[in-house]
Amino acid sequence: MKKLILITIAAAVIAAIVGFLLYNKPHRDTATATSDFIVEAPALLQEFTQNEAAANEKYLDKVVAVKGKVKLMTPDDEGNLNLILDAADEMAGVICTIPKADTESAAGVKEGDEVVVKGVCTGVLMDVVLIRCVVEEKA
Repeated sequence: MKKLILITIAAAVIAAIVGFLLYNKPHRDTATATSDFIVEAPALLQEFTQNEAAANEKYLDKVVAVKGKVKLMTPDDEGNLNLILDAADEMAGVICTIPKADTESAAGVKEGDEVVVKGVCTGVLMDVVLIRCVVEEKA
């Protein structure tokens, strides 16, 4: 009986340690990550509009480099920068959230500039959403 209790306690401790380590695992660094896909903003939005399930299968949780014209730049309350790329659609675009720590990658970028933004795709709401983004280049 003592062995069973010790084994159960050991298993619980190991499970707790593994859970803690996975929960606190750092995000991959998109600035140094290789892009899984390189796509134009209008083409990306069109793929999600035409077949969301197929686009999710292709892009979800992948590092995507998106080229497009900056439609709008807005900071949020936490110091992050939201770049909205024009996707040739009045109602939608590609929202790229640049974390506070990486906003220097967007230095000098202004509305109307052509840029390549790399980030992790989280799918589509009304717009295609990329998180943990960095501006790779100003075209």
